[in-house]
Amino acid sequence: MGSQFKPGHPTGSRRCLRAFAGVLLITGLLAACDDQGKFAFPKAGASKSASQAGTASGPTVERDVEAPEVFSVTDEGLWDGRPSLGGVWVAHPDVTDPERVIVRNQANGKFVVGALFRRERDIPGPSLQMSSDAADSLGVLAGAPVKLNVTALRKVQEQAEAPTEAAAIEAAPEVSAAPLDPVTTTAAAAINAAKPTPPPAKKPAAAAQGSKLSKPYIQIGIFSMEANAERAAKQMRGAGLSPKVKQSQINGKTFWRVVVGPATTSAQRAKTLSTIKSEGFTDAYAVSS
Repeated sequence: MGSQFKPGHPTGSRRCLRAFAGVLLITGLLAACDDQGKFAFPKAGASKSASQAGTASGPTVERDVEAPEVFSVTDEGLWDGRPSLGGVWVAHPDVTDPERVIVRNQANGKFVVGALFRRERDIPGPSLQMSSDAADSLGVLAGAPVKLNVTALRKVQEQAEAPTEAAAIEAAPEVSAAPLDPVTTTAAAAINAAKPTPPPAKKPAAAAQGSKLSKPYIQIGIFSMEANAERAAKQMRGAGLSPKVKQSQINGKTFWRVVVGPATTSAQRAKTLSTIKSEGFTDAYAVSS
C-alpha cells in the first residue's frame, strides 16, 4: 500500500505530466510521417490562406520605371566640349519642369540616368544639349552630334516577391537536437521557434520627419561616378550644408544622386537653394526624396 500513487505527491505529479507529454510528442511525430514511415514537413498548400495573408501584407520595394507619357524624345544631341557641374544632365526646349530621365545613345547603345532641364529655343545647334559627364558616360565626342533618346523616370512601389518554399526552409533556423522538456516547453513555442525571422520594418522616408513640404530636398546632381558625387558632397559640406549621397540602380546601371535636406519650411528651402547655386550648381532643383 505504501508504494501506491498519492494524488497530492509532487514527484508523482511530475512523472504523470512527463509521461502524458511523451505520449503526445510520439503521437505528433507519427502523424507527421508519410506512408513510408519517413518524417515529412507540412506542405505549403496546407496553410494557403495564411501564406496569402502574409504576402498581401509583406514589404514593398521602390524601383524606377520609364514614363514616356511624362516626357520622351528622340533627337540630335551635342556636347560643346566645355566641362560642366551638376553631374549627368541634358537640356531640351520642350521641358516644363526638371525631370529624372534615362538617356540612351542610339549609335552605340550606351545609356545613363541623369537630370533633364529646359533650354532656350533660340540657342543654335541640336535640340538636346548635354553635360560633360553625360557625354563621357554615353561615349560622345565634343562637337560631334549624336542621336539620343531621352525618357522620363518615375519611382513606383511594388510588392516584394514572396520567398519560395525552398528558400523559406533554407532560411529557417536549425532546430536543436537536444530533447525538449515537455513540462516547460509548449508545442506553440516549438512551432514559433522554427519560423523564419520576419524582415525589419521599412524606415519612414526622411521627408516625413518634421517636414510638410512635398519637395523638401534640393538635388545637386546625378552622377555616373561615385567619386564625382562625393566631390560635390564635400563641396556642399564646405558651404555649411549637410548633403546625402544616394545610390540607385536601373537596368543594371548604378548612379549616385547628391541631395541636401529635408527643409522644414519654404524659406529654409529657398535659402538652401540659394547657397547651392552660389557654389556653381545653378541647375539644382527641389525634389521629393
